[in-house]
Amino acid sequence: MDRKSKGRQKIEMIKMSNEINFQITFSKRRASLSKKASEWSTLRGLDIAIIIFSPSKKAFSFGHPCVEKVIEDFICGNPPRDTSRAMTLIEVHRNSRIHELNMILTQV
Repeated sequence: MDRKSKGRQKIEMIKMSNEINFQITFSKRRASLSKKASEWSTLRGLDIAIIIFSPSKKAFSFGHPCVEKVIEDFICGNPPRDTSRAMTLIEVHRNSRIHELNMILTQV
């Protein structure tokens, strides 16, 4: 079998020189980043914030519950909300391991 194309090729990452194409690509990528952040916050219960600056220096943001709250929690060192079962399992495992280590130390 003879292939008619080379298939998917790796594209070199360089700044786009055509400003119109750059603006169109930015708009599409911005929308897809916001969509992905929304999916993560919904499906995984994450607190998330993204801030994107356009080539014309205009700021776009997405945040759940809101950008200001997520940034404030990050700066102040507040832990994220514990809404997932995985965090609970990690906490249980950690407490169990601490208990095991304490038992070993008291036996010595």
